[in-house]
Amino acid sequence: MKLSARIQAAGLSPAVPAVQAVGAVETLEEARPATLAPAVAREPADKPVTARLDVFAGLKQRAASALFERMGVRASDTSISEDDLKAVAREELSQIIDAEQVPLSPDERRRLIQDVADDVLGFGPLQRLLDDATVTEIMVNRMDQIYVEQKGRLTLSESRFSSEEHLRRVIERIVSKVGRRIDESSPFVDARLEDGSRVNAVIPPLAVNGSSLTIRKFSKVPLTVQNLIDFGTLTPEMAELLDACVKAKLNIIVSGGTGTGKTTLLNVLSSFLPGDERIVTIEDAVELQIQQQHVVRLESRPPNTEGKGAVTIRDLVRNSLRMRPDRIVIGEVRGGESLDMLQAMNTGHDGSLSTVHSNSPRDAVARLETLVLMAGMDLPLRAIREQIASAVHLVVQISRLRDGSRRITHVTEVQGMEGDVVTLQDAFVFDYSAGVDSKGRFLGKPVPTGIRPRFMERFEDMGITVSPAVFGSVTTLGR
Repeated sequence: MKLSARIQAAGLSPAVPAVQAVGAVETLEEARPATLAPAVAREPADKPVTARLDVFAGLKQRAASALFERMGVRASDTSISEDDLKAVAREELSQIIDAEQVPLSPDERRRLIQDVADDVLGFGPLQRLLDDATVTEIMVNRMDQIYVEQKGRLTLSESRFSSEEHLRRVIERIVSKVGRRIDESSPFVDARLEDGSRVNAVIPPLAVNGSSLTIRKFSKVPLTVQNLIDFGTLTPEMAELLDACVKAKLNIIVSGGTGTGKTTLLNVLSSFLPGDERIVTIEDAVELQIQQQHVVRLESRPPNTEGKGAVTIRDLVRNSLRMRPDRIVIGEVRGGESLDMLQAMNTGHDGSLSTVHSNSPRDAVARLETLVLMAGMDLPLRAIREQIASAVHLVVQISRLRDGSRRITHVTEVQGMEGDVVTLQDAFVFDYSAGVDSKGRFLGKPVPTGIRPRFMERFEDMGITVSPAVFGSVTTLGR
């Protein structure tokens, strides 16, 4: 039995080769026979293995304690680079293991050094999940239950923390690096890792079953529009239209549910922004990967321990108007800042981009109405709708379908008002009529409705052209 399985059975932080096994299959049920079943079947009757498990459990704990002592203040010395610190830690660990004089195979020795180094310097059993490029989200429900998302599907990872205290140490290590804190007086926190991954942590008493941690990973290399075309998220024709819309300074809202890829799509739309314009980004936690050079990135700040010093998204939106922005990109509107955003869009700051949580373009409009009311202004509903109709030009709806894929299902123009209703017109919609393949994947794609949007006149005024094939002919959808 490998060291990783022994450590896991002992209830310690396991090595994570098993995570790679999970990533190679489609479902957890396929992974279990190869990884979990043999260990469970053999261990009860294998007393020598049980005794050896105790040896490795003690060895790992002693090695971790000895490394803490030897590293001392070096472990938190910011003047030492991460790579140098890990190299020193591995050298110290090698000496510690030699002193123990426990017979280990080369593979066991390498795995033990990796595990202890991850616990002391990294994020324990999460480290290999963070290093795995195929894992897009990590969800720790409790110390012994970690789910991962790979290729749009959720699977139960075989990684686990050795205890609740182990999980709390990792959470505190994450939040302390960005100057945040988490304790009983402030039991939940949003933070980010050095690579930009978004982190949310909740601890007891709010988290009833033990501390919970959610990490949304972002690609180190920003996805391009060609990547999204290859994934089937959008079509070349749709990409051409969105490129023209951004260059024509249309105000665009990206709408979608949780985990649908709104931020990724917003990144791709921002890649269409001209390089000679001043861009101001405003976010709760920095996630956007703007590639242009002339960018100012603003991030909100929570209150301090005394409940003071908070800087909200709304504060930043108001301040950004004094920074001479050509474009304002707001990571997400979720409160009263939506009113300030709409007013900015209506007062010369065209070409703004943002996202909102909603399930359809019509829901996005209704959601904006609700968010404006949260600003505390006693505005009549018609006045709010007129603000939305005149400010927002385009709603791009992205959804995660049943097969786990993320697709743009609507590109919808906001045309204006008819009576008290904001009028919308679809330019592209997703065609479900092609059905699914043998693996349950949707074969459909976004298709043009054949209706020419009114903003085409704006394209002509600004000298922006799109090929006639973008809108195609009127399509009859099989829905």
